[in-house]
Amino acid sequence: DAFFETMSGFTTTGATILDDIEALSHGMLFWRSFSQWIGGLGIVFFTIAVLPIFGVGNQVLFSAEATGVTHDKIHPKISVMAQCLWTVYLVLTVAEIVLLLIGGMDLFDAACHAFSTTATGGYSTKQASVAYWNSPFIEYVIAIFMILSGINFSLYFMCMKGRCGQLFKDGELRLYLISIGAVTLIITGALYWYNNYGLEEAFRKSLFQVASIHTSCGFATDDYNMWPPFTWLLLIYTMVAGGCAGSTAGGVKNVRLLLLLRNVKNEFHRLMHPRAVLPVKMNRMAVSQRTLATVMTFVFFYFVCIFLCWLALMCMGIGLEEAFGLSVSSIGNVGPGLGAFGPAFSWSALSDLAKWLLSFMMLIGRLELFGVLLLLTPSFWDRR
Repeated sequence: DAFFETMSGFTTTGATILDDIEALSHGMLFWRSFSQWIGGLGIVFFTIAVLPIFGVGNQVLFSAEATGVTHDKIHPKISVMAQCLWTVYLVLTVAEIVLLLIGGMDLFDAACHAFSTTATGGYSTKQASVAYWNSPFIEYVIAIFMILSGINFSLYFMCMKGRCGQLFKDGELRLYLISIGAVTLIITGALYWYNNYGLEEAFRKSLFQVASIHTSCGFATDDYNMWPPFTWLLLIYTMVAGGCAGSTAGGVKNVRLLLLLRNVKNEFHRLMHPRAVLPVKMNRMAVSQRTLATVMTFVFFYFVCIFLCWLALMCMGIGLEEAFGLSVSSIGNVGPGLGAFGPAFSWSALSDLAKWLLSFMMLIGRLELFGVLLLLTPSFWDRR
């Protein structure tokens, strides 16, 4: 249980096995949230500042080819990059703390929730999560900061350098915001018509849950298991899609989905114009075939891991719906799943074996699959 909770913290997943969170000491609650804050900053710094220097950024997050952002276009010195990332991360955290204090939270709860939000982690100091405060202001503040934390931090760096125009030209960011907006509006309509929510409440509950799951944060203000079933499929999509590359969010990342969509579009054009040269472009830059092949391999392997975990959990006696939700949520570093492991419940009912398996899924999901699984390949060690 301790290992599961720690892994969930440092991978910013937010799934918990605790059934009485308020009974914990302030020190323990602070550490839970702070572990997510450390994990979120660590993964952003590692993927944006460190990996491109070693020439592997395109293999892990495709930051070079896919987003048009490379380390030499940002700043060649890793110390300067680290300082800028730290500044953005700290500004988001402090700004949210201040707003939550204005909304009525005390300093301790505001700090813990700001740590979890900026890291898109989802650990709360209350068993009922953000729903405990029953405050529209707090819900809107956290929803907005979850969305901001799911954006590529390289874009914030460009804004700091006065290149704010790049923010609106980024194809991944547009897809990310359109996806959140579209899913929010569809679910708002569903809650208004089928669940008899008021229009503002339907929009607020929809926005918060969609932002929370799309950014793999995992906070909750409503039990989406009580929503119309078709909305669950939309939420599963947001779990898989995740946030932007170079952010604290989990999932496949929107840049990979965008590349796949553009590649599919090109294939249709090739059927009509077999001799046409149709490169896949991202932010006006052609993406190499090698990168596209790696993207497709990653996405395929991502779903293979989900299927294998799904199958293993069902062999342990977990139902089909719950096992699927657990698999997608853990590898996407989301937190809540479906059914008996949804936002209204903890994961304490899982067997020890299931907790070990899902901890491993959290790890490979946070470190982008290949980095961890490569260590388990015998040939990797044979060459060394």
